[in-house]
Amino acid sequence: MNEVEIPWSQYDKAYKGIHDAIISSLTSPSAGKKITKYTFTWNADGTLAELKAYYGEDPIFTLSFEWNSNGSLKQVSRS
Repeated sequence: MNEVEIPWSQYDKAYKGIHDAIISSLTSPSAGKKITKYTFTWNADGTLAELKAYYGEDPIFTLSFEWNSNGSLKQVSRS
């Protein structure tokens, strides 16, 4: 993943960064599956904690987001 710092409150850039991560190889579903639903979990400060992708009701993967103290995205990991 390329590191990109996005200042707090620049939501359009943050959403684009998340979108770009979603369509990258980081989030490619298994062969024969496609993403049909996303769910989101938020941190107390309003930042995105997790994004879960599903094929029907079956979970495909989870993206976990870590944030720097200045509000910029630190890391996205997949499990």
